Amino acid sequence: MKLYVAMNLAFACSMRYGEICGLTWDKVHISDEDIANDDSHLWIEQELARVSRKARQQLDDKDIMFIFPSVMSNTHTNLVLKKPKTESSIRKVWIPKTVAYILREWKQIQDQYKEYLAQDFSDYNLVLTLPNGRPVENRIMEKEFSRLREKAGLPYVVFHSLRHSSTTYKLKLNHGDLKATQGDTGHAQIDMITDVYAHILDEDRKVNAQKFEATFYAKNSVRNCRKITAAIASGKSPEIQ
Repeated sequence: MKLYVAMNLAFACSMRYGEICGLTWDKVHISDEDIANDDSHLWIEQELARVSRKARQQLDDKDIMFIFPSVMSNTHTNLVLKKPKTESSIRKVWIPKTVAYILREWKQIQDQYKEYLAQDFSDYNLVLTLPNGRPVENRIMEKEFSRLREKAGLPYVVFHSLRHSSTTYKLKLNHGDLKATQGDTGHAQIDMITDVYAHILDEDRKVNAQKFEATFYAKNSVRNCRKITAAIASGKSPEIQ
C-alpha cells in the first residue's frame, strides 16, 4: 500500500523521492470540507535525506529540521528531515479527490499499525512509513517499484519517471501553461521544464500537420493537388475544386 501511495503522490503531485518520504501529516489537508470544496492540498516544505556526520556539520542548523535516531550504533550517517535546496521547492500542491481518499485510507491502515504495535511504533508523524513507523528510504521504494515493474512485465523505468510523466500530462492538460506546471513541480528555473519537455511541443506541431491534412488537403484529392502544383509551376492560376 505504501508504494501505491508513493506512486500517486509522485504522479498527481509531481513530487520528488525525498519530498514524498519526508512528508508529514500536518502538511496534508484532506478534511471533508477540503474535499467537498475541491481544496484538498499539501505543503511541501521538507525532504528526507541520508547525510553523513561530516555533511551535517557543513549544513546550517536551520536547514536540519529533525534527526532520526540511528537503528545501528556504528553508523556514520543519519536520516534527517531537511529544508529543500531551493526556495522554489517549497510549495503548495492541490490534490485530486481520488488521491485524497487514498491518503485517508492509508492513514487508517497506519493507525492500525500504531494501535497494534503500541510503544514499539515510532511515531514521527510521517505519511510514508514502514510498519513500525520508521522512515522509508528511497532505496527501499525503488526496490519495491522494480519488483512491481518486473512482475507486471513493464518496460524499464525508474520511480522518478512518474514525476516526469506527471509534468508531461500537466503540460498537456493545461495546454502548455509553464508557470502553473512549474508551481507544482518546484523547478527552480522554467527553462528546466521547457528544455526537458520540449518534445511535447513537437508532438503538438505534429498534430497541427494532421489537422491541416484533415481540414484542407483531405478535401482535395492527391491528383488535384498535383494539378495545382503543376499550374503554379507553369505560371497559371490554379483551379481548386
